[in-house]
Amino acid sequence: MLWHLPRRWSASMSSHHLLEIRSERRNQLIDITGRIQKMVADSGVADGMAHIFVPHTTAAVTINENADPAVQSDMLGFLAKLIPEKADFRHSEGNSDAHIKSSLVGAQATVFIEGGNLILGTWQGIYFCEFDGPRQRRVLIKIVPN
Repeated sequence: MLWHLPRRWSASMSSHHLLEIRSERRNQLIDITGRIQKMVADSGVADGMAHIFVPHTTAAVTINENADPAVQSDMLGFLAKLIPEKADFRHSEGNSDAHIKSSLVGAQATVFIEGGNLILGTWQGIYFCEFDGPRQRRVLIKIVPN
């Protein structure tokens, strides 16, 4: 098993969570903020940190604006221009662009928790970044109290 999920945790311990995601397109940003906030609330952790990790080499996680969907479109469009799907890559699986995008965006993020809430800016959200979909994916979240 990739990630052991204990059934019970006390608020004084860190808790591990698994978020299953199904992407629908080859390149897609999926807002996972609400699901992670629910995990934080359910954990009982009032103050601490949420560590978010994507264990895939063709996917990533980022924190960015969640008020205007044009930002997501702009990000994906610019990445596609910067790293086109069909280029002179040597990797035989045909997804080298996805590997490069994943490395540039990054596989992890950390968000502070205060008062049981994720501390994000007014316009910020947490996004799972799919670069080689559609696929079934996993995001690992570790909630750590102060």
